Amino acid sequence: MSTHDASADHPSSPVGPRDSSRTPRFAGPASFALLPLLETVGTADIAVAGVPFDSGVSYRPGARFGPAHVRESSRLLRPYNPAQDIAPFAVQQVADAGDIVANPFDLDEAMEQVYQGAAELLTRAPRLAVIGGDHTIAYPLLRAAAEKHGPVAVLHADAHLDTWDTYFGAPLTHGTPFRRAAEDGFIDLTASAHLGIRGPLYGKGDLDDDARLGFQITTTEFIEEHGVPAAISRLKQRLAGRPVYISVDIDVLDPAHAPGTGTPEAGGLTSRELLRIIRAMSDQNIVGVDVVEVAPAYDHAQLTGIAAAHVLYELLSAMGAGAPSA
Repeated sequence: MSTHDASADHPSSPVGPRDSSRTPRFAGPASFALLPLLETVGTADIAVAGVPFDSGVSYRPGARFGPAHVRESSRLLRPYNPAQDIAPFAVQQVADAGDIVANPFDLDEAMEQVYQGAAELLTRAPRLAVIGGDHTIAYPLLRAAAEKHGPVAVLHADAHLDTWDTYFGAPLTHGTPFRRAAEDGFIDLTASAHLGIRGPLYGKGDLDDDARLGFQITTTEFIEEHGVPAAISRLKQRLAGRPVYISVDIDVLDPAHAPGTGTPEAGGLTSRELLRIIRAMSDQNIVGVDVVEVAPAYDHAQLTGIAAAHVLYELLSAMGAGAPSA
């Protein structure tokens, strides 16, 4: 197995993935895309971190196993991305920081641990790419991002709004993180957007609340009627000029493309549509990303894990092509 030179300093040129012509992709530990560990390179431009936590779910559990599943599914990713004409691991140092530990029995403590873990990682890498875990973790991640950049424009790809108020009286669950983040000032209320929303709601008031919280909605019906280019144009107009945080719930994809998730909804995006939209965001100032809600117990042949791995790869590529603020 090839090894990397450990250094506390940022390397002069990025250290890339293990050489799969020397070590088979299926051998050795599964860091994301076979990237070096953060502890090996010392600092990075982007740290990939897992948050194996799913105590905020309201239906199927199992997303706590998502980070390991996505890492395993990412073994076949290669270092050059022809769709974006970029080698994302050559233009920036990307390293796998392992997992942020979160208490599975105490949700409030877990959210504080995720925030503290993210804040600590942001001292070693200016941007984070996080693998969930359920969508509750978006709240502490947005807290950390806003602390660094001010209120961020959120591009939230999901079947669901995730701006509901409470579940069983609990204010923070995987269905409420963007409401809490908006209320606490982490989100730019003039520039945030949902992508891929579909399916039944509790009532029409859900949409009124969501609009009050500052989100513009691009539904799957909009994409079906107007096409992906129109959706991209709409999103870019909404996000333009702001620091952007992209949060992807894998259930934004149709269950045919991502069955391994906690709250599947029919009529979702295809993998191809989502990847095309993400690639179009490469001219945005992307300051952080997450990909969440992969529940491998419901997956088949790694369909969901592979989709999530490619989504994160395209996000990392887009971050490499953009011009982030320090």
